[in-house]
Amino acid sequence: MIRKTFVRTHQGVVARVQFRLPHSIWADRICLVGDFNGWDTTAHPMQRNSNGEWYIEIDLEPARRYEFRYLCDGERWMNDPEADAYEPNPYGGKNSVIFTDLPEEEGDWVTDGG
Repeated sequence: MIRKTFVRTHQGVVARVQFRLPHSIWADRICLVGDFNGWDTTAHPMQRNSNGEWYIEIDLEPARRYEFRYLCDGERWMNDPEADAYEPNPYGGKNSVIFTDLPEEEGDWVTDGG
């Protein structure tokens, strides 16, 4: 599951994005890897919640397009089934894509926080 919330912070409006994967994914470690972190395979390790779901929440610049994948146990790549789109990558697979486009009406999406 991917959930996007637009939040007004002291740095301006950010897209606060929560990435979740089901508890049924068999792994000791899952990292969120993408162009937002220079494809660093360890920069964004996911946590497990009380239901065993994998999750991480990060702030991204709004009105952008980001490519990402999940790396399980440092060796198995996965895409997000709820990505906004998929883009071929140079390795013969596909990357998940998320868009952080702002909705039309600001009052419908911006919350104060962080």
